[in-house]
Amino acid sequence: MFRKYKLRDFDFKLMFMTIALAAIGVIAIGSAEESLQPKQFYGVLAGVVVMVVLSFINYNSLLKLYWFMYAGNLGLLLLVMFLGEDHKGAQRWLELGPITFQPSETAKILLILFFAQFIMKYKEKINTVKILAICVGLVAVPWVLIFEQPDLSTSIVVLAIFCVILFAGGISWKYILGALAVVIPALVVIVALAVQPDQTILKDHQRNRILAFINPEEYATAEAYQQLNSVMAIGSGQLDGKGYKNNEITSVKNGDFISEAQTDFIFAVIGEEFGFKGCVVVIVLMMGVALECVAVARRAKDMAGRIIAAGMGGLIAFQSFFNIGVTTFILPNTGLPLPFVSYGLTSLMSCFIGIGFVMNVRLQAGRNTGQS
Repeated sequence: MFRKYKLRDFDFKLMFMTIALAAIGVIAIGSAEESLQPKQFYGVLAGVVVMVVLSFINYNSLLKLYWFMYAGNLGLLLLVMFLGEDHKGAQRWLELGPITFQPSETAKILLILFFAQFIMKYKEKINTVKILAICVGLVAVPWVLIFEQPDLSTSIVVLAIFCVILFAGGISWKYILGALAVVIPALVVIVALAVQPDQTILKDHQRNRILAFINPEEYATAEAYQQLNSVMAIGSGQLDGKGYKNNEITSVKNGDFISEAQTDFIFAVIGEEFGFKGCVVVIVLMMGVALECVAVARRAKDMAGRIIAAGMGGLIAFQSFFNIGVTTFILPNTGLPLPFVSYGLTSLMSCFIGIGFVMNVRLQAGRNTGQS
């Protein structure tokens, strides 16, 4: 399981970028909700340890358990359905003693690992209707369980990651273009139907979020309230920000105009306190992590490694885009955390685990190159 590697093949750049993002998260959370800062700090320490340990474990050995990963993923999602804690109309969390656990976050990583092994096993048949249909069926089961929590935002990210996985797995362009020809018009029709008063496609709060995005003035004191205040906070930070933990009475954060800013709207806190410069640093680091994952995918020694690295790159890229898009009001409110930065130990640990696998893919590629 453990192998000998060369230090020069270790991806220090990826490790430092993820740690930098996590450090920014700890700092910002300390301002948004100081009582949660120690927990996030210890979560980062644990995550870094797990990431480094996983980076030295041969991912091919762990992927042999891919069916256990899939079954465990379904088991956790089913537990949420029957034993999950309800919070603001959504049942997404399991309480394990003092720990609150969100299985939909780990589901993203487990699905990437599962399909990495499954597609590598059937890589010669990936463009057959049978294998593609099996892949769709395998992702559909956990997707439905996530969607029914209800968690529309995470279910959208899962579909985006699945598309990246299939692309990295070598799916033919004719299937990609054919899928786009069907999906794009279907999405337009679904959105058009979803905003109708008597629709049954979306829950009421999900429909209202879309309507609030289309007509924010009408929902300024309801569904659009958070996003409008988030934009105000980011804009008020201007170039250099108002300063860390400032006591300005004009601060949107200090006035509690953004509830639970430590989670989905942590980017608004960064924008207000560290300004445009702070926002650019976060965006550049997110892009750096995603692009480094893509670079690792291109160097991977096998199909499984390519899918792991590409899948994680897609996860970081899509989820960052959705989160920042919500806080800047260019997208409807989705309720997704900002990877490595938002408060939430399940999301944090899942991201570190995923990056740990990517770092091992990089080490394996370097080792393979050195032997050839």
